[in-house]
Amino acid sequence: MKTPSELGYYFPAEWHPHEATWLSWPHKEASWPGKIQTIYPYYAQFIAAVAAGEKVCINVLHEAMQQQATTYLEQAGADLKNIQFFLHPTNDAWCRDHGPAFLINPAAEVKKVIVDWDYNAWGGKYPPHDLDCAIPTLIGRYYNIPVYYPNIVMEGGSVDFNGQGTVLTTTACLLNENRNPHLNQAQIEKYLIHYYGVQQVLWLEDGIVGDDTDGHIDDITRFVNTDTVLTVIEENQHDENYAPLQANLAELKKMRLLNGKQLNIVELPMPSPVIYEDQQLPASYANFYIVNAGVIVPTFQDQNDDRALEIIQGCFPDRPVIGIDSRDIIWGLGSFHCLSQQEPKV
Repeated sequence: MKTPSELGYYFPAEWHPHEATWLSWPHKEASWPGKIQTIYPYYAQFIAAVAAGEKVCINVLHEAMQQQATTYLEQAGADLKNIQFFLHPTNDAWCRDHGPAFLINPAAEVKKVIVDWDYNAWGGKYPPHDLDCAIPTLIGRYYNIPVYYPNIVMEGGSVDFNGQGTVLTTTACLLNENRNPHLNQAQIEKYLIHYYGVQQVLWLEDGIVGDDTDGHIDDITRFVNTDTVLTVIEENQHDENYAPLQANLAELKKMRLLNGKQLNIVELPMPSPVIYEDQQLPASYANFYIVNAGVIVPTFQDQNDDRALEIIQGCFPDRPVIGIDSRDIIWGLGSFHCLSQQEPKV
């Protein structure tokens, strides 16, 4: 059986026009211990911002949850005509990692396919995850489109794409023994090439403190166009994030794209440490989500919020940048990008 890449399919950049955004409605108390009720108004605000420019598809456990979600969405002023619910039960809310990877080939008869990577809740940290594992296949069945199974663990938050053949990732996550211990770096690159339709894999090293995913790229470095990345920098030299983020910056400066060009690098500040119950949380402005109607950025009531929004706005002159308070959501150890997965338009 040919791989998606051999059939001309590829994973587009996030700024490619979206058909929809897929979400899994949060319901796991253990992901936001003592705080889950506080996240819903902000989560609904996020959905309202997405639904202003595209369809939003939401996986829910049952009709009662759909009703609860609808109430929050109405209060947030969301366009309910753009929201569709699916009775697809999940274990947790992190759709970036358990949701479908949509690949496209505009020249093919079937223009869109799904890749269903294995998912083990970031190295088996948070069982059970069997319901989350089933989500991409359920969506493929709904659309009646082909679903490919690479049979290795991969999470959407661990990869970022420029839409021109390049993917960025981290060794801390993809080479972690809790993911695919039987594969070396070269073998993992082959899977990325065959099942994401890329030709080049660029590797950074470590993620940020507090990130329980073992260093997802979507908290540190993101493509904003085909040859430009935003990368977070810690300005306090005594902070634990300072050295690993400087190391990543040094690596980015050495990288070359397929056409031989250097990356344009835009530096983005980190917020001050966000600490809750003595735990440093993975608060990062890099966890933004690019949608048809704008760019949605997590904010933290921090002195760097405005500066970060201004820098991101400079990278997206054609889209409004929308900051949404993420102080409660980040207690779940992720934010808007981690919660969402785009479905590209063909």
